[in-house]
Amino acid sequence: MNKKPLAFLVCPVCHGQLVYQCKQNELICHEDDLAFPIRHRIPVLMEHDARRLTGVSVSANKNKSSRQDHT
Repeated sequence: MNKKPLAFLVCPVCHGQLVYQCKQNELICHEDDLAFPIRHRIPVLMEHDARRLTGVSVSANKNKSSRQDHT
């Protein structure tokens, strides 16, 4: 996938930066822990089609943000 047009795309939920993940052919929003699929070379930026991210990095980001909320 051509990465130049990706610079203009933002997360439809938080308007944050999306990161292209080549292995799974997805656009990742680390703010919302969502992975948006790319189908037939077209990014599908609809929240109901996004996959919720799971794993250590997601929980670490949530703990970090919750600590910032309490300060």
